[in-house]
Amino acid sequence: MAKMEVKTSLLDNMIGVGDMVLLEPLNEESFIDNLKKRFDHNEIYTYIGSVVISVNPYRSLPIYSPEKVEDYRNRNFYELSPHIFALSDEAYRSLRDQDKDQCILITGESGAGKTEASKLVMSYVAAVCGKGAEVNQVKEQLLQSNPVLEAFGNAKTVRNDNSSRFGKYMDIEFDFKGDPLGGVISNYLLEKSRVVKQPRGERNFHIFYQLLSGASEDLLYKLRLERDFSRYNYLSLDSAKVNGVDDAANFRTVRNAMQIVGFMDHEAQSVLEVIAAVLKLGNIEFKPESRVNGLDESKIKDKNELKEICELTGIDQSVLERAFSFRTVEAKQEKVSTTLNVAQAYYARDALAKNLYSRLFSWLVNRINESIKAQTKVRKKVMGVLDIYGFEIFEDNSFEQFIINYCNEKLQQIFIELTLKEEQEEYIREDIEWTHIDYFNNAVICDLIENNTNGILAMLDEECLRPGTVTDETFLEKLNQVCATHQHFESRMSKCSRFLNDTSLPHSCFRIQHYAGKVMYQVEGFVDKNNDLLYRDLSQAMWKASHSLIKALFPEGNPAKINLKRPPTAGSQFKASVATLMKNLQTKNPNYIRCIKPNDKKAAHIFNDALVCHQIRYLGLLENVRVRRAGYAFRQAYEPCLERYKMLCKQTWPHWKGPARAGVEVLFNELEFPVEEYSFGRSKIFIRNPRTLFKLEDLRKRRLEDLATLIQKIFRGWKCRTHFLLMKKSQIVIAAWYRRYSQQKKYQQIKSSAIVIQSFIRGWKARKILRELKHEKRCQEAVTTIAAFWHGTQVRREYRKFFRANAGKKIYEFTLQRIVQKYFLEMKNKMPSLSPIDKNWPARPYLFLDSTHKELKRIFHLWRCKKYRDQFTDQRKLIYEEKLEASELFKDKKALYPSSVGQPFQGAYLEISKDPKYKKLKDAIEEKIIIAEVVNKVNRANGKCASRIFLLTNNNLLLADQKSGHIKSEVPLGDVTKVSMSSQNDGFFAVHLKEGSGAASKGDFLFSSDHLIEMATKLYRTTLSQTKQKLNIEISDEFLVQFRQDKVCVKFIQGNQKNGSVPTCKRKNNRLLEVAVP
Repeated sequence: MAKMEVKTSLLDNMIGVGDMVLLEPLNEESFIDNLKKRFDHNEIYTYIGSVVISVNPYRSLPIYSPEKVEDYRNRNFYELSPHIFALSDEAYRSLRDQDKDQCILITGESGAGKTEASKLVMSYVAAVCGKGAEVNQVKEQLLQSNPVLEAFGNAKTVRNDNSSRFGKYMDIEFDFKGDPLGGVISNYLLEKSRVVKQPRGERNFHIFYQLLSGASEDLLYKLRLERDFSRYNYLSLDSAKVNGVDDAANFRTVRNAMQIVGFMDHEAQSVLEVIAAVLKLGNIEFKPESRVNGLDESKIKDKNELKEICELTGIDQSVLERAFSFRTVEAKQEKVSTTLNVAQAYYARDALAKNLYSRLFSWLVNRINESIKAQTKVRKKVMGVLDIYGFEIFEDNSFEQFIINYCNEKLQQIFIELTLKEEQEEYIREDIEWTHIDYFNNAVICDLIENNTNGILAMLDEECLRPGTVTDETFLEKLNQVCATHQHFESRMSKCSRFLNDTSLPHSCFRIQHYAGKVMYQVEGFVDKNNDLLYRDLSQAMWKASHSLIKALFPEGNPAKINLKRPPTAGSQFKASVATLMKNLQTKNPNYIRCIKPNDKKAAHIFNDALVCHQIRYLGLLENVRVRRAGYAFRQAYEPCLERYKMLCKQTWPHWKGPARAGVEVLFNELEFPVEEYSFGRSKIFIRNPRTLFKLEDLRKRRLEDLATLIQKIFRGWKCRTHFLLMKKSQIVIAAWYRRYSQQKKYQQIKSSAIVIQSFIRGWKARKILRELKHEKRCQEAVTTIAAFWHGTQVRREYRKFFRANAGKKIYEFTLQRIVQKYFLEMKNKMPSLSPIDKNWPARPYLFLDSTHKELKRIFHLWRCKKYRDQFTDQRKLIYEEKLEASELFKDKKALYPSSVGQPFQGAYLEISKDPKYKKLKDAIEEKIIIAEVVNKVNRANGKCASRIFLLTNNNLLLADQKSGHIKSEVPLGDVTKVSMSSQNDGFFAVHLKEGSGAASKGDFLFSSDHLIEMATKLYRTTLSQTKQKLNIEISDEFLVQFRQDKVCVKFIQGNQKNGSVPTCKRKNNRLLEVAVP
């Protein structure tokens, strides 16, 4: 298991030299070797004082985890290994605690890792600043602005798969607590020429490929796009796919980031529509067409693409078509319209695409600024992060490289000035004598480029504004005239004789001696790129669009605001932007990150010495080290210095009780270093030569080895003593436990032996007593046996004469007794079940037991019937009594009876007490209800049936309306004389009433019910109980009933019914009512 390294200083466990200021000897070769050595051990960061050198590893390293963030949080800059987090923490703490505005300048060539470095800085600051919902929202918006800008401003180049093609400066604003409030982003010189043309092996901006790969089919249909890259002329096909890059997933990330930053849905849709329009512009092609006057005019070959562009942007097709074919020039009050040939039409098309994309990008930056700007107006602290292109030296260098290198010259100038200023301020602050430092001042190169009178940019602007024929060659001639004698300008066409025979310098080029080396620029395209012209006809066509975003991008197209003044050139605009940036940077405390690309293959573990050497030169890193070492190479606060080296002096080891400075003075006096090798400042000690520091480190290392040996010796002695005392104590404990165990074992053996002896003695005693008891018992048994035999002999002698006289009778009685006994025992085992309906009974064994056998069967049946009845509850007894009554009344008389045997008599088929509909009916009846059932009452006049509620109480028979519950009739049970019914399988029955009673005024009742047997039985039992008289039950297929004054014969006949199995009733005449039964 590897030992954990605990670092308390930059100098601990160094791989190579962590700070280039300490490098000995200092030259280009040793500088590169040190970087390579650290790179091979995954140490990609190295210091030059407070400057961080970052070498791109081209792979992920486990050095950016949350644990690493905590390691570097609130730590001294030189306390741990070099890291970008150390610089970020130093800048953040200076801003928060010392109220100093900060800026972090990140430079390096394409592919060196500048964009990743800026992300790491922002992520570290976001991790260590405050928390809270509002603060987290601001941090998230600041971080999510990166994916949006990368999608629209980055592209794949031969050097980098995610190369920033614009310069970005972000000011992050903080409150007094150090919590982020918002930010402002500035962009510089977007490489818009990439929109229309890309070098071989490179891609257009990411957003084009992300849109085509990640958009849904529905979105592509709305944008009039197809997913195939080959359909679009502006997209290079040889590098359309990049290994390890998922454009579809990145598109989803960009859409999500736009939503987080604050883009509305319609804004995001408008942006994508502009992107689609740019793509389709590249597909517009022109053909020549001769006019009458002999001039060539351009015409669009296929107008489908133009039509779709106009549908997307809301531009009149004829207006845009004319803008591609004609150019209008205005001078004072005159307008001149000229036709465009094919070449000019293609130029106009590309110029429109470039301007459209460039202005969209600027609009995106402004829109992001609106979302992330600070909402409060309190005083803010600012940390700026500058991620800008590094110095560029290509085989073919044009206007873009010239502008970029000019910006790097200005950054180098401010870097040297601020570094020297910082050194001088520290010397004055520490009361150390300041010595003048000689260094190369590149102000002369900046003046060559930016001088307002005879600078290259001024002459380029003058040439662009000059009337007449203006070409790149005329511009070069002017440079040769004005700059011929300048020591940093070279040209074959100049009057300087030393370059006339320089074959490495073509005639159409000029060369500038930059601080980073000589760069040759091809003059071709300088004038056009500086002009950056967009024909006014196209601007006005764009302004006429109904698309709100496109209209806002071209305000100069408004006819009401026509400005005949020539717009500023690209060079003058960039010069002004750089001047503003320099002014901004000079007000802040600078922090530098120099990014280096180790190889051109974008591969891990490859370190190209020549390529790194080239970057070291143009970044001026060696000069940076020399400036830093010009005075004192190393400085350190007294407290950490004393803490680190106090073991080298007996007076300061192990603890120094006085001031830290006094302790360091005592330490250095005892070490006898030359006085000129160090100086004591107010809070730091300054060491002039790195050799002195390394000598200190060697002394410390040897002293640490001695101290380690001493500690080991003391530790080993303590360990051996501790081990001996532990062994001694353990021996005593073991001996005590062993003696205890030995005595216990001995005691157990003695105890076991005693128990065995005791058991043998007890056994002998028990066996002896047992033998005595057995002998005594046998003696008693023998006496008893002899006495019994003797008494038996005596009795037999006495009764022998009686036995001989009655022997036959005795034997007969005994035999009979045994047979009866056997009979009863067998009957016991053959008894049938206790069910009263079980008719099984064992067979008779002997003829003389026939009467006994029958009597036993009768008694057993009566007994098990009684047992069965004893199980009944009162309610069940009542049910069986009713069933028995029904059997006596209807068995073998009424055909309906057998089907009613298995049905329990419920009585209350209507729950009158629970149904709220019958509340009045329930309140009107105070007696107990025996039957509550719905019956069909036969109408006396026509024989039709009507539903009625049939209620039987203890004293009355009631009929009520089924719907309302209103009582229609009430008949006392004493007035009921007879119940008549047929013998067939129907439910009709008649209730005959006593003549002259109040209920008999309308005559008898004829009903039909599904529960006829139950109702008749309960009516019979209830009447018997109340009147003590049996109710007459008449069962006949023809009987008379009294209907008012008439006697009607009810006759039951067999017939086929239309309703199936339901009996029907029909009044034939005044004297006959027929019931048809199926």
